[in-house]
Amino acid sequence: MQINQHARLSTAPMMDWTDRHCRAFHRVLSRQTLLYTEMVTAPALVRGGAHHLLEFGEAEHPVALQLGGSDPEELAEAARIGAERGYDEINLNCGCPSDRVQSGTFGAVLMTEPARVAACVAAMRAAVDVEVTVKCRIGVDEQDPETVLPDFIARVSDAGVRRISIHARKAWLQGLSPKENRDVPPLGYPLVVRMKDAFPGLHLSVNGGVADLDAAELFLADGLDGVMIGRAAYQRPWDILGQADERIFGAEASPCAAPEDAARAMRPYLAQHLEADGKLGQVTRHMLGLFAGRPGARAWRRVLSDGSTARGEAGLSVYDTALDAALGERAAA
Repeated sequence: MQINQHARLSTAPMMDWTDRHCRAFHRVLSRQTLLYTEMVTAPALVRGGAHHLLEFGEAEHPVALQLGGSDPEELAEAARIGAERGYDEINLNCGCPSDRVQSGTFGAVLMTEPARVAACVAAMRAAVDVEVTVKCRIGVDEQDPETVLPDFIARVSDAGVRRISIHARKAWLQGLSPKENRDVPPLGYPLVVRMKDAFPGLHLSVNGGVADLDAAELFLADGLDGVMIGRAAYQRPWDILGQADERIFGAEASPCAAPEDAARAMRPYLAQHLEADGKLGQVTRHMLGLFAGRPGARAWRRVLSDGSTARGEAGLSVYDTALDAALGERAAA
């Protein structure tokens, strides 16, 4: 599978958000967008045997596994396990700023150790046939991004990485919480665009603060190869993913013509999940924003949220009621 063409638009890996149910929903909205897993740590796979974290459905392709770690041998083994499970890409996290990640010497703190990152990705590439990529920040703490970022990119590209996603903010490992690190540090988009001029042979995607497809199209027009969208794609999935195949990939039509079509398309997946003793809310919590910004959004969220928290087991009847309520609210509007 040629992943570069799908990386023109991708969803950001987000802890506790982009699980397999979220990805199943996002794939209903877009056939083309590259989807990422939550970060899975190499120690959890190699030492902990937590292979259940790698579960995904065939319909999710193209899908990339993001790994966290800093030991080349361990990451190589984790990459091998992921590739054997069928992932189309293995990505190394060099951007997460959480305290838990720092204590394990991986995530954004790796921006301070580019030689180690180069050794890690070289070992991962030697272990698998699928593409190995990196997601990073423009720098951390007191680092000068103008100096640090091009050096970091040069080192990982020398190790064989051809595709990098750059979160256009510094990560302040001292003084800011993970949540604040998503908003407080200023965005350095011009630097990311200049990196494409400096490294024309690499596939570079920008991440961080991209709110809509208008912004994504401007970045692509500026010469970047891809755009990675996180919270906006999750909170307003129809506005982003529901329009992506036509606007970003040039498809003649999107998989679904309207949000309600996506809701109906998800019903068989929900039925299968419930038959396997899953809970409705495990899936629908990712779908609350489907009608965001449109008549029916409030009724959809209310019925699904109330149904998921009510006593007893919520089933497809709750889901059907939520869709009827959303359509009824829209008709009344």
